[in-house]
Amino acid sequence: MKKIFEALDILKQLDAPKKQQNERSALTLLALLSLGNKDVWSSSKKTLIRIHDIMIFIKKRYNKAYAENSRETIRRQTLHQFEKEVGIVERNSDDLSRPTNSPNTTWSVTDDALEAIKKYGTEEWRASIDSLMKKLGKKVKAFDKNRRNTLLKLRIGGKEYQLSLGKHNELQIDIVTTFKAHFCKDAKVLYLGDTAHKMLFLDKTEMKAIGIEVSKHDILPDIVLLDQTQSRLYLIEAVTSHGPVSNKRLIELNEYFSEVRYKKIFVSAFPDLKEFKRHVDDLAWETEVWIAEIPEHMIHFNGDKFLKAD
Repeated sequence: MKKIFEALDILKQLDAPKKQQNERSALTLLALLSLGNKDVWSSSKKTLIRIHDIMIFIKKRYNKAYAENSRETIRRQTLHQFEKEVGIVERNSDDLSRPTNSPNTTWSVTDDALEAIKKYGTEEWRASIDSLMKKLGKKVKAFDKNRRNTLLKLRIGGKEYQLSLGKHNELQIDIVTTFKAHFCKDAKVLYLGDTAHKMLFLDKTEMKAIGIEVSKHDILPDIVLLDQTQSRLYLIEAVTSHGPVSNKRLIELNEYFSEVRYKKIFVSAFPDLKEFKRHVDDLAWETEVWIAEIPEHMIHFNGDKFLKAD
């Protein structure tokens, strides 16, 4: 899910140890913040929560079940590091006299961490995390330098853009470079979102020219390409764990782009066949599928296309 990837990105930017940059730690952070997959980061809350309740939250909100004997793993291999090494979690803030081995031990994010994380995805995020890192006594300049060296890079319209690390953004780069080269080489990029910065690239002028006033990025697909030579608008979802063009999504996108005169091409892009197979039941008819590991081909979800008489 998208929120898990975003939580992982936050942990990476907080310089969490490599062994804590995993799904378990991302889900634990989301539970500490009471943040479901559809919630916005600004709605994060400081929650006093036991490990047992963290596991219940993860199962209920993210459909991931951990066995009861996983409590010790979460405590020793996630929460301890969040507390001692990352510095964003505190233990028993409601009762500092509570014994260490008490079954009622609570965990919560620190006030400083909460305020910084609530800015994730906004223009204030960079300044907020820099301020937090200084408070945590970490070397912000060295951290920033390392982060810049490992960011993904993409050129759009002659300008270089930097994307945060992750499979989702790697796939987006494949779409803009490889998919575009094979199927719509003359197309312009009108929109591309980043895991950390929702509107990394947005051509407001061109969007307005085709009849779209962008006011809410959540409605937009991951990538929008305009091929004026073919009179086509490509609406592309990059699928690494969430969000192919389902029936519900197809209706949303058709409504949002209803004023556009170009033919709309709906594409679900996957990194490989394995990921495609995980989502095949959710794909809507009258849409297309592109798989990065076999880039020269597309799958057309249009059963009668080749049965019609010439």
